Amino acid sequence: MTKVALRPYALLPRQYDERKVLSSTIDPWGRALWLICSDARFPYRWAGRDVPTPAVLPFDALVVISDRGEIRERALYGVAVAPNFFDALRGGGFVLSGNGGPNARSGQIFGPDGRSRRRFPLGTHLRHLVADRRAGFWTGYADEGIYSGDRVSAGGLVRWDDRGNAVWSLHPPKPYDHVAEISTVNVSDAAVHATYWPGAPLARIGRSGTLRIRVLPVSVPFGLAIRGDRLLLLGGNEPGNAPNTRNNTLHHIEPADDGAVVVGREGLFFPNGDAVRSYARPVSRGPDIFLRTPRTLRQWWVLTAP
Repeated sequence: MTKVALRPYALLPRQYDERKVLSSTIDPWGRALWLICSDARFPYRWAGRDVPTPAVLPFDALVVISDRGEIRERALYGVAVAPNFFDALRGGGFVLSGNGGPNARSGQIFGPDGRSRRRFPLGTHLRHLVADRRAGFWTGYADEGIYSGDRVSAGGLVRWDDRGNAVWSLHPPKPYDHVAEISTVNVSDAAVHATYWPGAPLARIGRSGTLRIRVLPVSVPFGLAIRGDRLLLLGGNEPGNAPNTRNNTLHHIEPADDGAVVVGREGLFFPNGDAVRSYARPVSRGPDIFLRTPRTLRQWWVLTAP
């Protein structure tokens, strides 16, 4: 199996305290974002890292933005959730998601002035929050959320406008109508793609809202990159192989008359030659998969579909 190396993408400057970063992402414009709480506590340790949480709610946060190496800061005032996901919205605002039980007001939208505009139910057991350039943002949920009784999470994959109103959810036709968990979400200007479980369906939602389903030869991948009709899947299971394919296996997928086929496999490595054995849930945008390790929120890496 041939090797593919990740490329360094963005790095939090050392003048900022990495330990106090609550969340980080790559936004629709390719900027790296870090959300920092200056008054953080560290209630537990996970994957070799002290996990921060705000000492009190609400709190004021700092967003550090790296735009191709140019560093800017934005302040958010009155953050009322302990954020686990966030992203930038069209027009200069931000959306944050925190924890909470079914139907809790776990989402919060901020305007370009950094002031809170709205708190609203964003679902429970959120697994993906990915904004787009034009319409708002998308959320995908784990099975614990879909079956929790939460009315938002029950939608599986949900599209929101930039004011925090749910405007669409995934209702695929039979025999693909059972959506138990969203595995990946890839947001680009042309379309949104999502893989879900059970089985190995790929849903494509066009800009007009049209839905197409294609069955893939790999199920439950961790990351998805798209270039034209070709796909690159990170991780996942192939029928007939071991139940848990290695996390750093890349599957090259091309369309075929009866769906899609695997045309190549590669291993994913860091530039120093070490295998990528573990990572936080990736951010997938068009031909790119952005990765970071569980041990740090400081460094982002990128993998681009050929």
